[in-house]
Amino acid sequence: EVQLVESGGGLVQAGGSLRLSCKITGRIFDDDAIGWFRQAPGKERMGVSCLSINDGNTYYPNSVRGRFTISSDNAKNMVYLQMSSLKSEDTGVYYCAIRMRHYSSGYVPSSPNEYDVWGSGTQVTVSS
Repeated sequence: EVQLVESGGGLVQAGGSLRLSCKITGRIFDDDAIGWFRQAPGKERMGVSCLSINDGNTYYPNSVRGRFTISSDNAKNMVYLQMSSLKSEDTGVYYCAIRMRHYSSGYVPSSPNEYDVWGSGTQVTVSS
């Protein structure tokens, strides 16, 4: 059974940094895509950083590009989200998810419905 467990959330002041971690068990994810998604109160879940493991291609929406970085340590079965210059609008529950189904070469899945297994999330609150 594939399981994902997020950690590293918390309260941080605007302008600060935070690193989220996602531990993946039950699968070697060499050919998968991993995504970090955010769900703010009253809003739909959205992709904030996605990574195609086998080719290293990434997806970042304009709202976080240059501030967020997704990375993986395959040997440790870990995926990370480094967040810097945090803003109040970055507040939300952050979820890690894995896409195990085949997808086209060069494409990075970025929508929630493209992902197969989810963690339970970790809360990030940015105070202004």
